[in-house]
Amino acid sequence: MSTLRQQFLQHLAQTSDIPMLLEIERAEGSFLYDTTGKRYLDLIAGISVSVLGHRHPDVVDAVKSQTDRYLHTLVYGEYVLSSQVELASLLAAHLPPHLNCVYFTNSGSEATEGAMKLAKRYTGRAEIIACREAYHGSTQGAASLMSPSFFTQGYHPLLPGIRHINFNEEADLEKIGPQTACVIIEPVQAEAGVRLPQNAYLKKLRKRCTDMGSLLIFDEIQVGYGRTGSLWAFEQLGATPDVLLLAKGMGGGMPIGAFIGSKELMQVLGQEPPLGHITTFGGHPVSCAAALATLRFLTETKCWGNVREKETLFRKLLVHPAIQEVRSAGLLMAVEVGEFPLLSKIIGECVANGVITDWFLFNERSLRIAPPLTISEEEIRMACEVIVTAIDKFSAG
Repeated sequence: MSTLRQQFLQHLAQTSDIPMLLEIERAEGSFLYDTTGKRYLDLIAGISVSVLGHRHPDVVDAVKSQTDRYLHTLVYGEYVLSSQVELASLLAAHLPPHLNCVYFTNSGSEATEGAMKLAKRYTGRAEIIACREAYHGSTQGAASLMSPSFFTQGYHPLLPGIRHINFNEEADLEKIGPQTACVIIEPVQAEAGVRLPQNAYLKKLRKRCTDMGSLLIFDEIQVGYGRTGSLWAFEQLGATPDVLLLAKGMGGGMPIGAFIGSKELMQVLGQEPPLGHITTFGGHPVSCAAALATLRFLTETKCWGNVREKETLFRKLLVHPAIQEVRSAGLLMAVEVGEFPLLSKIIGECVANGVITDWFLFNERSLRIAPPLTISEEEIRMACEVIVTAIDKFSAG
């Protein structure tokens, strides 16, 4: 009989020819465990997903409680389901007053797709502007926002009407004009290797969008839910969006996303024609229950309050002559060590020694660090020791 690994390679569609191939048997807190019992400190949290760690008790209890009541009932938006309503209400309570109406999706890509349709429908315009080296998803519409085209060139033509600007380049804001439906941007660029806005860039972007009548859409799919040291990254950056995109950490390990705007804005999806944007499984009751438990824990404990302290500890310990730069926004960090051949060796050595890290789509020179917000000081010290030892091993000479 073939092994589980052989069946994986035979029957699961592969996304690359270098999968990590860890056979995970269980997970708890900051750790994953393979079938031999070896544990791995998860420094990427499923790419910023498990913000409360793996199998957080509150999330698990919420899932179990919901499964005892009901699972899927009908397409999103038809029935009044308590987990959906309570989650939407709690989100609205922790957002600016105009971000008060939620559309639940299954993923971040779907949140992006919905927001793109919303912007076109609301403004009556066709042009959408995104930043180079940004990632908003891999579905056809979301992938159309991606530049450079390395990951999309095999799927052209994509959507027309997409223009690109450079993050932090103020002169590019002039490209936003009366023809622009929206600008979709990450408040902190994640896949570019953690790039923060400079010189009040987001404030200037906000003003330009307002002046041109274009919607400003913030993608907080990676940087929301406390990761940068506040519940929402934009709270620290002096600008507020018209539409907010969420996913990843939102469900505490369960699949869910959302795009959020004002009631006035969001209602256009249900008019002329009705059912302008529909989903069968978006806002699934079990995922909403998990997301509600996640948000309740975050807002009641305000556990993002010690994110900066943990960020400081990482930066204090990640010191080595071969480390060229450490860029960070709370517990989203990029440790730049050099070209990909070196980087991949370091990552492999870390995994071999029980620490999971990764690189970035548009930055193959840097280690990705995005652990659960609940990671302990002891776990941070352990992780940094493994990383620095791996860097030392391969950077000598």
